[in-house]
Amino acid sequence: MLPVDALDQITRRFEFLEAKLSSGAAPAEIAALSREYAELKPVVTEIAAWKQALADLAEAEGWLADPEMKALAEDEMPRLKARIPEMEQNLRIALLPKDAADVRPAILEIRPGTGGDEAALFAGDLLRMYQRYAEKQGWSFQILELSETELGGVKEAMARIAGEGVFAQLKYESGVHRVQRVPETEAGGRIHTSAATVAVLPEAEEVDIDIPASDIRIDTMRASGAGGQHVNTTDSAVRITHIPTGLVVTSSEKSQHQNRANAMAVLRARLYDMERARVDAERASDRKSQVGSGDRSERIRTYNFPQGRMTDHRINLTLYALAQIMAGDLGEIIQALVAQDQAEKLAAMET
Repeated sequence: MLPVDALDQITRRFEFLEAKLSSGAAPAEIAALSREYAELKPVVTEIAAWKQALADLAEAEGWLADPEMKALAEDEMPRLKARIPEMEQNLRIALLPKDAADVRPAILEIRPGTGGDEAALFAGDLLRMYQRYAEKQGWSFQILELSETELGGVKEAMARIAGEGVFAQLKYESGVHRVQRVPETEAGGRIHTSAATVAVLPEAEEVDIDIPASDIRIDTMRASGAGGQHVNTTDSAVRITHIPTGLVVTSSEKSQHQNRANAMAVLRARLYDMERARVDAERASDRKSQVGSGDRSERIRTYNFPQGRMTDHRINLTLYALAQIMAGDLGEIIQALVAQDQAEKLAAMET
């Protein structure tokens, strides 16, 4: 059964926010009230639709006693009885606790794993895949750091992705991505297995993570790399070391001022992610969700080029559409991961 009292409380809160915003809230309150209003609106819409369906069913049942309305009632009731359980499930999903980071931009980090040059080339393929997906979604995609190999692979890449629902969709991408294919450098035509690691972190604001100046060491240096537009000829690259944790972040684009801002943004995101992981571990030490756990060491996906196949191991999803996926068509995978995550959370609430 759905918690009717809680649903009524949500509706009353939404109506209060609506009245507050329309009557002219204080400027300092508007952002927070608007955010809460936007979060509650789809939930309240689902509540209203569900209550209306129940009222319609009750009305149709009342028609059964009226000979003139009985045929209409018998036609209408099966449709309503079929719709109501589906609406209740949608409402349960809408009531699931929200991850506060879902609405934030994301910091994407990609690094090659095992596999040498081929792993670096695959890391570059993943970077382009996410960039194309971002373009399809209408998101902005800003490269913060890009270190390339002589063959055009990626030693390390960091990007900031901003837009509606970025972290909510991309947070499931963290983990080890494995590739099976014949490398361009392989003369014998043998299939090699390589890997790259992806990390997706919610962007943190200064109010989330306070980093005292005494906790960091900032060094400027000349960028190094294989060549090309991402290598500087001046000492504008920035390396920031967070002394308490030992985290090191670099940024080596053209502007030293921008590099400092980029590196601080990445450092805040990493520290925020560490704090989220600590809190999550304390909250659910006895249960680890298979989907969206953020475990960087977990092998989550295999891209098999000879067979044109992608398999996500967390949800046993296999798609024979690898060319489209590498071109940025990630929607079907992400939707399946979201649905599985929701199912796990619903199951956890019922136990």
